[in-house]
Amino acid sequence: MRIALHLHAAGAALSILPPQAVAAKLPLWWEERWSCRQIGKLVPGAGPVTQDLTVYFPFSSQNEINEVPFFDIQLPYELALKIFQYLGRTELGRCAQVSRTWKILAEDEVLWYRLCQQEGYLPDANISDCSCWKLALQDCRAKECTLRTNWKNRIGAVSQLQYELGKVLCDVHSCDGVAIAGYTSGDVRLWDTRTWDYTAPILEPVHGSADSGPQPHVSFVRINSSLAVAAYEDGTVNVWSLMIGREPIHHYQHNQRIQALALGLEGAAIATASGFQVKVESPDDRGYWQTTAQFEIQKLVNFLHLVPDVVGSPVTIAAAEDMVYLLKAEEPGKVLHSVYGQPVTCLDVSASEAAFGVKGFGWLLNETNKILLYNLETGQCLTKLGSSLGDFTCANLQNSPPWMLVTGNKDRRVRVYDLRRSKSLCSLYAHHLGVSAVQMDDWKIVSGGEEGLVCVWDQRMGTKLWEMHARHPVRHIWFNTHSLITANIPDEKNPRGASIMDDDLTAHRRHRGIIYAYEFSVDQLARESVLPICRSSYDEVTGYNYNIGLAVPYDNILVT
Repeated sequence: MRIALHLHAAGAALSILPPQAVAAKLPLWWEERWSCRQIGKLVPGAGPVTQDLTVYFPFSSQNEINEVPFFDIQLPYELALKIFQYLGRTELGRCAQVSRTWKILAEDEVLWYRLCQQEGYLPDANISDCSCWKLALQDCRAKECTLRTNWKNRIGAVSQLQYELGKVLCDVHSCDGVAIAGYTSGDVRLWDTRTWDYTAPILEPVHGSADSGPQPHVSFVRINSSLAVAAYEDGTVNVWSLMIGREPIHHYQHNQRIQALALGLEGAAIATASGFQVKVESPDDRGYWQTTAQFEIQKLVNFLHLVPDVVGSPVTIAAAEDMVYLLKAEEPGKVLHSVYGQPVTCLDVSASEAAFGVKGFGWLLNETNKILLYNLETGQCLTKLGSSLGDFTCANLQNSPPWMLVTGNKDRRVRVYDLRRSKSLCSLYAHHLGVSAVQMDDWKIVSGGEEGLVCVWDQRMGTKLWEMHARHPVRHIWFNTHSLITANIPDEKNPRGASIMDDDLTAHRRHRGIIYAYEFSVDQLARESVLPICRSSYDEVTGYNYNIGLAVPYDNILVT
């Protein structure tokens, strides 16, 4: 009430004065209010102004920037940075064109360092590592654009990772560009594709076991950032440290053949399934390995995974025929899913969810094959995805973008699902013998088929970018921003007519299987444009790339 009377009295007093006196006595906020009313004419829904008041306010300048001194507001530098930190690249570029003061603010190193971190570039760098983070972000984006072009046009180097003395390839796994391969000869070999010469040391078995006779075939291999694990047909499990050497740091034995092997994404937890038993091994605080948990289940295990990012005791997800178990140390095994007569056909887990394919009843049209998504904390089924007549053969949840799942099916199709919806986002007719391996990121899909094809797809367009073919089914696919590793693994480990005898040290090439390593990196191509096979030394007596066989590789010329 007091404010209203004050304004009324002020209006009555001003009404008896001439216009020049009125303009001289008006406060500054009244001038700003008049400017807003004039601008309000252009705003839809604003009330009409009955009279042009410019006759009462004879301003000397009509420049709105000078009328409303918005850009001349003085703020502390730290407060201005807090305001600018919510702007993106485009907004900062526009602000840099306003004035010199704004340009200094918009090009502050702290802002561009945060933008670099938010967009996922140089995550391990400190702000003092670079003198101009704006240029660093521009370089990273330019390299990313070039990498995407190289991916789409298959511009890069491809190498075949072969080990002739290993005979037939049994299993392959990879992590951060390092691949581990197990062979029928019992050998386990590492391939580091991050180095230009693709160093490949052989991991030694337990001391003394090599002299007892032929080594058993390797059944499974797994690798993470610190450990490599191999399981053999006789139930033996060897564990190596990638930091120490080639000798095993841990060894244990099952009484029966091992059916599944799992290694944690981080840490040192190992899970194995043999017969009706699931065993989890991990080191204690002093580094001594011990059996953390041991479970007895009702059926034979087909798939085994360790849940990533678990604090405390390891959590294992095991699929045994038509049952899925959640196994945690010091707790009884929990049945996550069980439907009689609907076996699990594939399994993958993330930190909070498990996705697995179940086979439907063939005689019921409404009970088709589906993908079930379970919450690991509540044990409840979140959603059912898909409805296919073919079995789901592979699913990738852990390496997919948030809320996304990519699957492969025997009906020859690759499907991408948004977990917030029940229908697939896209369905690609991929492989005429069924899909065997699949992985995706935010713009592309890489799939492998039973016929040996590796296909790269543009997710948004739903089109095939390129493909590569080799003998034997594709059983392993892994890629990151600049590299791709694929493995074609034979189903027949003892082929007939292959002339593989006890005194034969090698197997014929068509029976071995093969590992491919693709490199699309800009830096790699600029530094090493020559194919790795042409950079090999006399230690490698044979070579093969792009249908060109080199009986004797090129010389290594040493300049002294």
